[in-house]
Amino acid sequence: MLAWTALPAAVGDGVRSRRAYVAAVEERAEYAERTREQEARQRVAAERIRIARELHDVVAHHIALINAQAGVAVHLVQRRPEQLVTALEGIRDASRSALEELRVTVGLLRQSDDPQAPRDPMPGLAQVPELLASFERVGLAVRHLRHGMAQPLAPAVDLAAYRIVQEALTNVRKHAGVDHARLCLCYRPRWLTITVEDDGRAGARESHSGSGHGLIGMRERAASVGGKLQAAVRPEGGFTVTADLPLRPGAAIVAPVGRDVEERWA
Repeated sequence: MLAWTALPAAVGDGVRSRRAYVAAVEERAEYAERTREQEARQRVAAERIRIARELHDVVAHHIALINAQAGVAVHLVQRRPEQLVTALEGIRDASRSALEELRVTVGLLRQSDDPQAPRDPMPGLAQVPELLASFERVGLAVRHLRHGMAQPLAPAVDLAAYRIVQEALTNVRKHAGVDHARLCLCYRPRWLTITVEDDGRAGARESHSGSGHGLIGMRERAASVGGKLQAAVRPEGGFTVTADLPLRPGAAIVAPVGRDVEERWA
């Protein structure tokens, strides 16, 4: 009698345990599905930000150069028409570079099974001399200094360094109201420090020190490879952008602090 009495209770307890187990498994599956969807949305958002940042860097830099060259051409056609060809060649070269970089950037969005893939390498610090020459053609002379022995950079760091230099100098050309700037690349055992300075007028500094997309993009680029970027008005006038980037993402934990930027230009 005892066995027959306990049997229904045991069966009921087993059924309840089975139902609880199935419910827990279903809950875990639903949680995993929600987590996958959230991670997918985060990846999509991060990719959109990366693409927007890349397109901004390409378009803003080259359009600024084309605009400056067009202004020079308008001035020359009235006063020195013999130099108009040089200005038009600068516009042609800047627009060609913009189209090439846009082609490479858009090519990165291709699917892996697409028949054609981007063949041109992404820009890096090796292209800085050409970049400075393009600024010089539009009236911005850049004094280029280097401290320490140049070291190979990870591809992501190399691209971030180039884009930061490009955007910082584009901001100088657009906002500082000066015809010269300074660029310093300081190599340390684990870090690369990039400094871009100008001596802009007081009136131009206020707009230059704003929190526009250019500064936000530079900070995001530095952070994406484990570095950091600071931008500030110089006490004696002008503006300074300083970026500390690890030579290898994740290789250094603590960023260098306590630098004296003025010593670099002594």
